[in-house]
Amino acid sequence: MGRHPRLATGLTGGLVLLSIACRGTPSLMPSSENPVSPTAPDSFVVSFSTNKGPFSIQAHRAWSPAGVDRFYDLVRRRVYDDTRLYRVVEGFVVQFGLTNHPEANQAWQRSGVPDEPVLQENRRGRVSYARGGPRTRSLQIFINLADNLRLDSLEAGGVVGYPPFGEVIDGMATVDSLNAEYGNTPAQRQDSIRTLGNAYLDRTFPNLDRIYTARVTKEWKTK
Repeated sequence: MGRHPRLATGLTGGLVLLSIACRGTPSLMPSSENPVSPTAPDSFVVSFSTNKGPFSIQAHRAWSPAGVDRFYDLVRRRVYDDTRLYRVVEGFVVQFGLTNHPEANQAWQRSGVPDEPVLQENRRGRVSYARGGPRTRSLQIFINLADNLRLDSLEAGGVVGYPPFGEVIDGMATVDSLNAEYGNTPAQRQDSIRTLGNAYLDRTFPNLDRIYTARVTKEWKTK
């Protein structure tokens, strides 16, 4: 990928807007009885709160069913709360997803999402999973900061392409403003992030921007 290392590891009619029920604090861990994420709504919006401001991602299950099911599961379990945006490369991507909880990182990564074809292009603002081989999409995702169409057909560990599963629909200016001073460096130290979490990142890369919360704020089901 040249200077960029591999990314390892409007709605129409006929839809029903679903209400979002309030629940207690869920477990960060995947279900041990059934590691496959439950079926998500056909489309939903996740609102992220960060130190730079808000942004929102709309997921489309038709683009990547297994990927969207996992994303919905992760957000509902609040996996992205209090995490760092540890890879920001200007003109390329913003990547995040590893948590402050080593046991959760390990559990989700053992439960990889089945591979799927690329049905949409990796255009600016679209969101895909990082991966490095078969069934390695787990909890790390990236937002394209430019039209990265080469990612549609790039081979990573024998798997072709990075399937987008959603897109930023609001707050792209927030995404563009994220601190890029560390570039790829933090993401090249993922073993330390997985095992030491925010303590490592805050000590080694103190100016990283952070996600405070990520919440599902709208859901749609096809009639």
